[in-house]
Amino acid sequence: MREVAVVSFAKRVVAHSELDEVEMLAPCITEALAAAKVDRREVGVTVSGSCDYLGGRPFSFVTALDAVGAWPPIRESHVEMDGAWALYEAWVALQHGDVDVALVYAFGRSSQGALHDVLAAQLDPYTVAPLGVDARSLAALQARTMIDAGVCTERQMAETAARARANASPGTSVAASVETMLEAPYVASPLRAHDCGPPADAVAAVVLVAGDRARAACSLPAFVRGIDHRVEPHALGARDLTRSTSIALAAAKAGLSPSLPIDVAAIDAPFSHQEILVRLALGLGDRVRVNAAGSALAAWPYVVSGLLRIGEAASAIHAGEANRVVAHATSGPCLQQNLVCVMEAS
Repeated sequence: MREVAVVSFAKRVVAHSELDEVEMLAPCITEALAAAKVDRREVGVTVSGSCDYLGGRPFSFVTALDAVGAWPPIRESHVEMDGAWALYEAWVALQHGDVDVALVYAFGRSSQGALHDVLAAQLDPYTVAPLGVDARSLAALQARTMIDAGVCTERQMAETAARARANASPGTSVAASVETMLEAPYVASPLRAHDCGPPADAVAAVVLVAGDRARAACSLPAFVRGIDHRVEPHALGARDLTRSTSIALAAAKAGLSPSLPIDVAAIDAPFSHQEILVRLALGLGDRVRVNAAGSALAAWPYVVSGLLRIGEAASAIHAGEANRVVAHATSGPCLQQNLVCVMEAS
């Protein structure tokens, strides 16, 4: 396989933005390209990820191209999905060998509507969607199943959420937060407000470079050593909600192995019990630093969150803080679709 590395990453994450997608994306893309020492005309392929349901209009990704500069004509593609899957497509394009540089970006403004209701559009339109169940209620169903099966406890869920808040706001007391959290009312039993990632607005941009040029673009490139994505059955009753076969399989295909220790893991899990489940599926030990740079439990920008995790994991390599990292992205109800990306410094 051709060597491909993440050489730069830029992001903007806020609770609510008054700016539109182009206004948010333009400086973010410029920052990523400048950090990679890449001129816009050198980008061989551009791939984006977004969701028209969030913007409430069709083909919103076409408008967002104004932030890239689509003239003269560029080679461009788009996935109606998290930006992590756009990165996967760009990685495949670079494997073809006809281009050396790819720009990947994602944008999503979850604050524009009722995100948990919007996500109901992903459900089976005949048997599940008519029930009127939202994403949070389905997550609560999974959490209850995990608790009843002894996979996790409400205290462990609160501890996971407290760590996410502490990483987002350094200085926060995790121990004190847990006790306070456990006294909070349920929003969908057994989930409390802290167990659910708050919707946010965000954009993210990543530059991928192939071959020796990656080493010239970045002093410590994050080389993609393996990347894979798998999907669970669409019907919730056809799978075990207490475990994730797709994550375990994607991790194995991406080269995650106990013999090759991981320093940093970036997990895309918008609900506290899901982070616990992903950690188990990836087989992460206690020494692995998880979501130290960000978490969907602190801010959940739908369709950007997975690309953020890949960029944050790569940034740990760029900063010399890690040698081997793993990033996870998800989409769909109850961790239906999952992507795992393993990167290393050399």
